[in-house]
Amino acid sequence: EAVVSTQSTGIMEDPVVQAAEEVLEKVVEEILPEAVKNVTGRSVATTEGLALAYVSLFLMAVIPILWGSFRSITYHRTSKENGEAVETMTTKDVYMFPIMASCMLFGIYLVVKYLSAEHLNLVVASYFFIVGSLALTAILRPVVGMLPGTSLLLETELYHLKFNKGANVYLECKFDMLHIVSLALSSAFGVWYLMKKHWLANNIFGLAFSVNGIEMISLGSVKNGCILLSLLFFYDIFWVFGTEVMVEVAKNLDAPIKVVFPMDFMEKGIFGSNFAMLGLGDIVLPGVFIALLLRYDVSKGENSNLYFYAGFIAYILGLALTIGVLTIFNAAQPALLYLVPTCVGIPLLVSLLKGEFSALIAYDEETKEETTDEKKEE
Repeated sequence: EAVVSTQSTGIMEDPVVQAAEEVLEKVVEEILPEAVKNVTGRSVATTEGLALAYVSLFLMAVIPILWGSFRSITYHRTSKENGEAVETMTTKDVYMFPIMASCMLFGIYLVVKYLSAEHLNLVVASYFFIVGSLALTAILRPVVGMLPGTSLLLETELYHLKFNKGANVYLECKFDMLHIVSLALSSAFGVWYLMKKHWLANNIFGLAFSVNGIEMISLGSVKNGCILLSLLFFYDIFWVFGTEVMVEVAKNLDAPIKVVFPMDFMEKGIFGSNFAMLGLGDIVLPGVFIALLLRYDVSKGENSNLYFYAGFIAYILGLALTIGVLTIFNAAQPALLYLVPTCVGIPLLVSLLKGEFSALIAYDEETKEETTDEKKEE
């Protein structure tokens, strides 16, 4: 034993062995990560960086759904009271949506792959500057209205902008001074987005789109929502696992169609460039269904948001599962593969347990509104 110990000590102190260990350490810590970066285009993220990025994406997904769902109650009620139409998907729209989305996605992929992505990004950026500023205006107006000294702006009369040709109305909108102030702020922010394309600007526009989409879009009925999400379940699987199209578009299209967070944030702060990302479709599409569940809860008049909470918790579980699988396999995942079974399955399971399955599936917002109006007239 003494001899073995002496020999081992000699080996450990050998200058050649020490040099070899130093080289190996440098390969593992410096050369290998750089080689991975050269091959993949991305640097190796630390465990802490991954955790921070995924938690941030998680929050950027659940907060718009929560916020947009409750805003949708006020929006739909106000629109009905003012006689304004709500953007509602018909059954035909539901079946056509995956087809139209596939055509658009593949068209963008062809442009990115074979033509100039730079010119496409310029056109897309200009478009999102306009619609992003409008979306952000809708979010900022209530906030601006709470600032000191803005009460005078509330007292101004509404402006009415209308474009029509005879009886055909092509555009009509009403706005006040608060809208104008909010639009000015949003436009200034949009200029920063155009000039810098910073990921923070991308996220703020993306979150504004998400909240507005969840608030304003109606699936019409729970049945429509179940059908749409089921179709998108296969749509997402095909375009992510079956082709490179979805991943290539997400990586190369420089537009706020996704929320991102740098996995190297702890090393480079807001100037990080190694991004984790989540598509807005994975937020908005389940979000409009969850918002519909909330409006169903409200329509029952039972002072309970059971189905909304079931759908919201289901989304949290599905997103956590998505992130878990992504972390384990270190490969792009179709989030709807995990979100659809939870977001549709859990609320339906709750309805079965409560004996309300038929009532939930039969819920139709337009039919409900007509029934309510008839009762009021009686």
